[in-house]
Amino acid sequence: MVRGCFIPIRFFLALTLAVLVCLCASAAEKSPWLEIHSTHFTVITDAGEKKGREVALRFEQMRSVFAGLLSKEKLYQPLPVTILAFKNDKAYYQLAPLKNGQPIDAPGFFLPGEDQNFFVLNVFEEESWRAVAHDFAHMLLNANYPPAQGWFDEGLAEYFSSVRVDNKEVEIGSDPELHASVTTDTMQQQHDAHPPQSLTELLGAQVWLSMADLFTMKHDTASYHEGTHNTLYYAQSWMVMHYLLHEKKLPETGAYFGLVLNQHIPVEEAIQKAYGMTPAQLEQAVKDYFHAQTVLFTALDAARQENPNPELGANPAQVYHFPVPVGPEDSAITVKIMPEADAQALYAELEIRIPERREYGLKELQKLCEDASTPAPAPEKAADDSAKKIVVAPVGNEWAHRALVWDHIERGEFDQASAELGEAAAINPRDMWLRYYVSVLKYRIAETRHAEIQGLANMMQDLRGVLEWYPEFADAYDLMAVARMEGGGATAAMQAERAALQLNPREPRYVYHMAQIYIANKQWDAAKTLLERLKAGGDPQVAALAREKFDQIATERKYGIPVASGVAAPKLEPQKSPFDVLEQDAAERAKAESTSSAPTPTATGTPDKRPTKFLRGELVSVDCTPAPTAILTVTAGGTVLKLRAPDYKSLVLVGSDEFSCDWHDRKVAVNYKPGGAADGDLVSLEVR
Repeated sequence: MVRGCFIPIRFFLALTLAVLVCLCASAAEKSPWLEIHSTHFTVITDAGEKKGREVALRFEQMRSVFAGLLSKEKLYQPLPVTILAFKNDKAYYQLAPLKNGQPIDAPGFFLPGEDQNFFVLNVFEEESWRAVAHDFAHMLLNANYPPAQGWFDEGLAEYFSSVRVDNKEVEIGSDPELHASVTTDTMQQQHDAHPPQSLTELLGAQVWLSMADLFTMKHDTASYHEGTHNTLYYAQSWMVMHYLLHEKKLPETGAYFGLVLNQHIPVEEAIQKAYGMTPAQLEQAVKDYFHAQTVLFTALDAARQENPNPELGANPAQVYHFPVPVGPEDSAITVKIMPEADAQALYAELEIRIPERREYGLKELQKLCEDASTPAPAPEKAADDSAKKIVVAPVGNEWAHRALVWDHIERGEFDQASAELGEAAAINPRDMWLRYYVSVLKYRIAETRHAEIQGLANMMQDLRGVLEWYPEFADAYDLMAVARMEGGGATAAMQAERAALQLNPREPRYVYHMAQIYIANKQWDAAKTLLERLKAGGDPQVAALAREKFDQIATERKYGIPVASGVAAPKLEPQKSPFDVLEQDAAERAKAESTSSAPTPTATGTPDKRPTKFLRGELVSVDCTPAPTAILTVTAGGTVLKLRAPDYKSLVLVGSDEFSCDWHDRKVAVNYKPGGAADGDLVSLEVR
């Protein structure tokens, strides 16, 4: 007999609730994307935390290995670097650049930019980061070594591109262009690969370039579009750097570049002075070193066998081995979930930076910008609960708006860039990328229209925030130098430009701006030296500017006044940036909500009609009580003025990055609104 049992109705309710929770959880499945931060890199990936951490670690390891090659304890990275790592072939090859109408077959590529650099990897392939090692070396070399010659840059990048790293060991020195003659497909069928000649094979020929010819060959390494590396030029450059690194001759190489590039001594004479041997003797030393590398010839023989070992073909034997400088326990890595919409925006941003993918990227970004699915914040009650504020939710994805900002700036579409900035800032006003982009926008508008930079004080304040966020951002220092120069602080401008050049010594725009600062300071010879270098440089636009400025120096030096360009600068009305508008709106809301404070002349909106006066004198003391108010005592010609700054943190400041309440006995220049005979309100302060 089967006995029945009573099941309480609460059981059914609980079961129903559990099912609903599971269904909701499935519907709101979390994003598969992760944002992973190591000390120097950001990794965005859908391949899981383990693989993402591995990618971050491998890049940190490669960076440390490169620092060791240059014998540097510290490397600079003047632009932020983001690594996008895909878990499968499909997403990767839909983004990869095209070659002859087909996606490139390499499992990784480098996408350089003026604002930031990107590496893209297909981590379905083993050790995909090795595919970008050559470009990675160029990126680090450009920021950490003075201008050199093509053989040095390409030779070092080829040498580094052979690097292999794991959690314990570094291997380096093999032939990076050596590939097996026979490949095996997924069905275990072998096929003749017909690989091009490797570097070892090219050097095995009887004829080499003379050392003088190799060192004088022109080769532009700035564009990252180098073509094939299977040439005698690359092979010999690779082996020369192999020799110089092993023999620890980088100091002599630096001396050689000083002689050739700065003192303009002929190559043959510079080789003799720097290396203590003739070009022929140096060539023979490199050849002897090459023939002694038996590991290279053993690897070549293995790769050319009819039935090669697949492992040996993919990873030829390395010449040098040493412990990893950075292990899994040595690198601090943090992980957080990235919203899928942000990952989609990043993917589309990279598409618009690749010409053949641009159309698809624009459509996706515009779609993300128009997405109004984000719920609006709930209305807030007023203090007396009698009225409610109406809050309008910003529309779209901030990453997408931000990507379009940079695209519009690059294309000179300044009105559209400003509109997108406003949209992005409304969503996330604390995003430092927007502070940087609004500064670039102001500079580009002024440069294009031959006008003064609008909102100079706010621009410098934004750039200070950017540099606190990313202290090695070379372009932010350069923009700071331009802003300070326009504001009349030549000394402070030079300090900022020197910082930019220290972080990125090969950027021709920075060199040109430094030449302009030298001219403003009447340091004519220093300016001419820089302009001479730029005239012979590889950037045609900067070279043309340098030639024009060089021809003007004689006139400026003779008459002491800048030569007019012949184009009258249009007078532009000051324009508010998106941040100014947001801050003004916030101030107006705060004013409307305030009922306790009495109205002040500023709050009434009445313009201050007092004339602005200028004075050069000596700053005797500063009184910052109560903060943030500051009272400055300034003397000039027996006159003592008490000048008030309501908030010294927002004071327009030239000649220094930050205001100090400890300043005294310093030469200053001030603009102020007179109050009486011996006091006034400070407008701007230049510290000398």
